[in-house]
Amino acid sequence: MSVGFDQESGRSRVDAADQHVDMRLNSTDGAAGPVAPGGSGSFGSTPAEKKAAANTIETELEPNTKKAAEHADEATNSAVTGFDGWATAAGLKKVADTWDTQVKNLMGRLSSEKSALRGASGLFVSNDVGLGGQFRPLGAQSKLNGL
Repeated sequence: MSVGFDQESGRSRVDAADQHVDMRLNSTDGAAGPVAPGGSGSFGSTPAEKKAAANTIETELEPNTKKAAEHADEATNSAVTGFDGWATAAGLKKVADTWDTQVKNLMGRLSSEKSALRGASGLFVSNDVGLGGQFRPLGAQSKLNGL
């Protein structure tokens, strides 16, 4: 026997009415304002971890990448000179040019990531404080206070 749409829809409404539904709002355990940076663990990293990562990029990754690129350039230029007059020299030169472009892109990416890490913490805190300020006036006027 085929059940019509109206009958099926009616059953769904009855089933839904029989179920007990709860709703719970997340809270900050009574805190008056936004959670302090590094306090909730909601983000993937704390501001201190972001700062440490940016410093690692600046003090280790960028200098070591530059040093490795220069070492590769020296070795490749030496090989190009050694194969002067051969097709291999032209091929090595093309590889070296491609390598230099990729290193330049990598250095730019590292610099961008470093800047983003340093700016991210401040943006999160600024957004949290701003949004908290927008909601406070609403909470003061709400009839839900004290329930």
